[in-house]
Amino acid sequence: MRRIDVIGIGLGVFAAGGIAYLVLQVAGLDSVQAGIWSQVLLIGGLIGWLLTYLFRAGTKQMTYNQQLKDYEEAVLQKRLEELTPEELAKMQTEIEQKKSH
Repeated sequence: MRRIDVIGIGLGVFAAGGIAYLVLQVAGLDSVQAGIWSQVLLIGGLIGWLLTYLFRAGTKQMTYNQQLKDYEEAVLQKRLEELTPEELAKMQTEIEQKKSH
């Protein structure tokens, strides 16, 4: 993620808090209650995002893990394509022997 993305997200969250505060005031809450509830909404959103992040990290569904898996598969596929038919047959024979043991 680029710095400008982080700055944009930060400004967006800040603006969302301000908009929530104004909407709550228009809905009839006084400024103190509107401030408290807008903070509750922002903290609730932060905790929700944190839980989804921890879930993705725990199940290894992060972007880095996926990129690493895709890279490893591409390297193995390229190596497999570079094998001669004789080397491929030899490898298949070895695999079949290991399966039978």
